[in-house]
Amino acid sequence: MIDVGGLKKGMIIEMDGELYRVISMNKHFTGRGSGIIRTKLKNILTGYSKDHSFSSGEKVDEATLEYREAEYLYKDGEHYYFMDTNNFEQFPLDDELVGDAIDFLIDNMKVNLMFYEGKPIGINLPTFVVLEVAETEPNFKGDTVSGSGKPAIMETGLRVTVPMFIKAGEKLKVDTRTGEYIERA
Repeated sequence: MIDVGGLKKGMIIEMDGELYRVISMNKHFTGRGSGIIRTKLKNILTGYSKDHSFSSGEKVDEATLEYREAEYLYKDGEHYYFMDTNNFEQFPLDDELVGDAIDFLIDNMKVNLMFYEGKPIGINLPTFVVLEVAETEPNFKGDTVSGSGKPAIMETGLRVTVPMFIKAGEKLKVDTRTGEYIERA
């Protein structure tokens, strides 16, 4: 069991016999008494989201998950197929289970599949991925204002703000937690 003050975005908890992913969390403290931890939770199996408030000091069960290294193979209609790199077993996951990772998946990418009681429930991406710029506006002479950027669409469809000097076809390192440009790859 963990204290609700230790919850972080992306954690998977077990509550009322069901698994929930923590989507967001805010701590609110009153003038007197204990604080309130407001969370937005997404049910892993049904996909429904709900808001839930915890009192400071409450405890929740962190789900016991098994992680297996897998390789992303392809998308077939409504399922994404992953292959366990140890036994070559393939697992189809739908859009709900893959979640926001859709924007970062490229063929043959190594990920960690999350299993709960032998059933795949989602994936963990590496912290950084290298994606190719599919489309971006050309830069113009004089576009050197610090802190400015331009939108770029990556090969997966992800929109990223990049520096003015980036051109279509370049490979960039992108943070999967925030979706932000890090550097050229």
